[in-house]
Amino acid sequence: MTNSVNVCVEAPAENIIQEINYEGQEIYQLPLTLSENLTKLAHKIDWTKREEDDDEEDKVPAVATVNEKAAEEESAKKPDVQQSSWPWDSVRNKLTLAYQEMCVLSDVIVIAKDKRYLVLDPVQQEQPEQRQLAQLFSKKRGLTAAGNILLHGAERLKVSQSDTNRVKNNQDFHLELLRLRQNWRLKKVGNTILGDLSYKSAGSRFNHNGIFEVSKAEDPSGSSDSSDGQTKPSMIKVTIPAELEGTAYIQVTIQKDQDILCSTSTSLLHSSLTPTTQSRDAPWTRKLEAAQNVLFCKELFSHLAREAVQLPAPIPHMVVGNQITASLYPGIQMMIGLVHSSSQEKKPPTTNSTSSLGKVDHNYILEHSLHQLLRHVHVTNAGQPAPHPSSAPLGPTKRRRLAGPQAFDRHELLLMTKSESILEQIISQGQHVVLRLRTMFVIDSIAREIRDPLIISHWNVLNSPTLSCVKIIIMTHGYDTLQRTALVVHVGEKTLKCICRDGRVLQMSYEPQELRDLILCQISQHQINTVQSLARFLGWHVVSSSAHLGLGPVEPLGNASSCMLSSPSGNKVLAVRCGPQAGHLKVYLASYPRTDRSRLLKDSRWEQLNAPFEVVRLDKMEGRNFLNKMELLMAALTGQRNVNI
Repeated sequence: MTNSVNVCVEAPAENIIQEINYEGQEIYQLPLTLSENLTKLAHKIDWTKREEDDDEEDKVPAVATVNEKAAEEESAKKPDVQQSSWPWDSVRNKLTLAYQEMCVLSDVIVIAKDKRYLVLDPVQQEQPEQRQLAQLFSKKRGLTAAGNILLHGAERLKVSQSDTNRVKNNQDFHLELLRLRQNWRLKKVGNTILGDLSYKSAGSRFNHNGIFEVSKAEDPSGSSDSSDGQTKPSMIKVTIPAELEGTAYIQVTIQKDQDILCSTSTSLLHSSLTPTTQSRDAPWTRKLEAAQNVLFCKELFSHLAREAVQLPAPIPHMVVGNQITASLYPGIQMMIGLVHSSSQEKKPPTTNSTSSLGKVDHNYILEHSLHQLLRHVHVTNAGQPAPHPSSAPLGPTKRRRLAGPQAFDRHELLLMTKSESILEQIISQGQHVVLRLRTMFVIDSIAREIRDPLIISHWNVLNSPTLSCVKIIIMTHGYDTLQRTALVVHVGEKTLKCICRDGRVLQMSYEPQELRDLILCQISQHQINTVQSLARFLGWHVVSSSAHLGLGPVEPLGNASSCMLSSPSGNKVLAVRCGPQAGHLKVYLASYPRTDRSRLLKDSRWEQLNAPFEVVRLDKMEGRNFLNKMELLMAALTGQRNVNI
């Protein structure tokens, strides 16, 4: 409870104006004292009014208690008492009477609540005669009336809910139609909304129009193709032509005779975009993307087939059904096939060339190159590549716009008019893929065959679709800091370009044997150069060196390399001969002075000649590789006079 606050009630501070003099001064009447105020209030009481008049006006209740009746009898018997002179006597009498009535009412309530004094038992009435049939009919009528009320309420709720759903569905339909307009070209023909899936804006000449129809779904629950129950049903129904239903892709296969070298597939839809990952999209989105993918594959194959018929080639391209066959190299063919499976078919159609594709690794490099090519063609057809002038027409290319300032001649202008078709670029990329696979095979096979020295290849990550680069490093294990031979091979479409360490640039054809011969010759020169570096490090002298030795047996491949080494004291001479073929590595040893001089030669000058060279059996020596054995041999020959090998 809050603390009580004393409130003082006082009379107004302003007193009544008693007089205003001529000077305008107001003379107030003095306030009454307490006794004067009480006297004033007492004068307002009518002391002449009797108490009986008040009793008649109050209409005392008829029911009176025993005490009241006794009081009345006693008052009637008593003589008239002199009226009291106290002015508040009537007020006291009324309060006393009210108190008596409240006491009587309290006694009555106590008696009524206490069962000891008063018991209020209900009076049992006679039960009416029960009629079961009438009760049954009355219950049926009651249930029928209640059922009618419930059915009427349910019908009203159903109508209200259908109206709400209709308004909500209209809103969802217009929202989805807005989303559809943001991604697809739509136009209204009469009361029908039509869309376009074709690539006419990108310079397409395919005869299929790619028109689809957009309408409002009558049953939203059945328009959703997703099996997920939480997917919101779509309010848009998309109808596409029957020939664009299903899935399609372009299959590119490179094979040699009956062996498939590599294969890949090209389509607008990525293989990782399964229906599970696309469940967040609207059903019409997946349907239109699949239809546009089918149209894209058909249009691309039609364009490639038209180019295959028109392009001249040493071996003519063949177009049979849904398959294009082009020759890359002698014995190696590229087959481009259109695979289209409709939704009604259980299995997609396969050809003889694509029946065993599951056993071949997918070539992601070729797939990326083809997608990059198709994107570049689409962007070029859709608009002029930037940067381009803002006011000049977009017809001529950037090189043709610069032809005047740079003074191009007729030959250069003719070269600018020539451009490769899509099929020619695909064939070029296929030739590059085959040549790169051949190069990798040659390098790996030589690395497996020859363990001394080691052959390491580093392929460049940043390559173009028709040009790759590989760096080949030849070194000996344990002597990599002593000598390294590096060469760079550029893999093109039909040729190989090799840049050697000494700056020589060699052009080779697509035949793998030429690259193999070059690497073997580089290995032979690497061995000779490494022996010379080791000899200088150990203090030996390089007497002579030749990269093209004309003596000895004729090598089946290239020319042999050789060098002659002399010991620090000059009493031992080593001759090393290395051929391009594996195992053609010979070491010869000669001593000085010559000890087998004939007795017929008496002159001592003949002793200054070297002894004949003897073959050193390297297979009997200890050492991990050729340089290790040569190091042990030079160390053993240093400082010795005569050593029998």
